Amino acid sequence: MSHKAGFVSIIGKPNAGKSTLMNALVGEKMSIITPKAQTTRHRIMGIVNDENHQIIFSDTPGVIKPKYSLQESMMSFVEGSLIDADVILFVTDIHEKYDEHDVLEKLRKTSSPVAVLINKIDKSSEEEVREKIEFWKEKLNPEAIFAMSALLGYNVPPILEYIKEKLPVHPPYYEKDELTDKSMRFFVSEMIREKIFKLYDKEIPYSTEVAVTSYKEEANITRIAAEIYVERDSQKNIIIGKAGAMIKKVGTYARQDIEEFIGGKVFLEIFVKVVPDWRAKKNILKRFGYED
Repeated sequence: MSHKAGFVSIIGKPNAGKSTLMNALVGEKMSIITPKAQTTRHRIMGIVNDENHQIIFSDTPGVIKPKYSLQESMMSFVEGSLIDADVILFVTDIHEKYDEHDVLEKLRKTSSPVAVLINKIDKSSEEEVREKIEFWKEKLNPEAIFAMSALLGYNVPPILEYIKEKLPVHPPYYEKDELTDKSMRFFVSEMIREKIFKLYDKEIPYSTEVAVTSYKEEANITRIAAEIYVERDSQKNIIIGKAGAMIKKVGTYARQDIEEFIGGKVFLEIFVKVVPDWRAKKNILKRFGYED
């Protein structure tokens, strides 16, 4: 059998379940998942290999109308993933209440096969599922429609089979034992950022960025230093918390996740820095990997 390989882009509105799906498809936790919208900021690749296939999944930020430079960069990741996609998975929440017109505009420009994935059907009735399938047949007329639950892993295997069928014949793009194109530093910063999204309210998570400044593997321990960037002094105080209680929580939970991820002991130090208005500054965004 000829070897098949290709790029599969996962797109949709914020909170449709794209990251949960990506993690279910790859079988590893690649993308951070929180109940808050817009947690994915980068294009994160997860690679699935078997003897005859290599599938390179891209989890992308939720499609929004950008309000500042950071969001513009996030949307350029979406555009980039659509350009080189061999297959596009459009994830939509069965109870989606928002206009998906901006996603559809992007899909109409592509010549790649599109599958609509109606997610979160565990929270709906059979009748609702049937109605939604008919709605998408009429609205988009995609190549395939899957009713699924990414959280429960329901109907994930048929999606993988569909992708394998659609992939072009091509040698592997990456080494067969690779899981992602991202570095360990990237995943560590994402794990810290996930804890911020889970532990803080309102605007705080959206105003923060995390950078790993040092990553040293020693014989029995990995020593990591990271910086959390915020836009104002008041945000810095909230991140640190009374007598440092909140930042300690972030560090403890993140360290546990990192230890599980790398399979070894970790010493983690976290510092908080104020960089006014960083989300609007191109030079700062470039430093964080958002600009080419």
